[in-house]
Amino acid sequence: MSVWFVSRHPGAVAWAKKQHLAVDHWVSHLDTDRIQKGDIVIGVLPMTAAASICAKSARYIALKMELPEEQRGKELSEDDLDALHCSLQEYVVLPVG
Repeated sequence: MSVWFVSRHPGAVAWAKKQHLAVDHWVSHLDTDRIQKGDIVIGVLPMTAAASICAKSARYIALKMELPEEQRGKELSEDDLDALHCSLQEYVVLPVG
């Protein structure tokens, strides 16, 4: 089992490290072919990637925050994420149909 943290944003990586997460792989892009059953993937991913992870019996945990419209598209710092009460939330994502 491996724990992956996926983000291209330095603020998100700094925030995650401050949480003392036991991460094996820090990556800016995830190749879902590398994910194995039992792995844990943490980050903000497209729905199709999250579904692929869940289909492999791996876990997907997203960074959860209420992002105001005026902050969208801006690079957020570790302090910004703290101010937005960033947290981790596990999701199970399955395609329908």
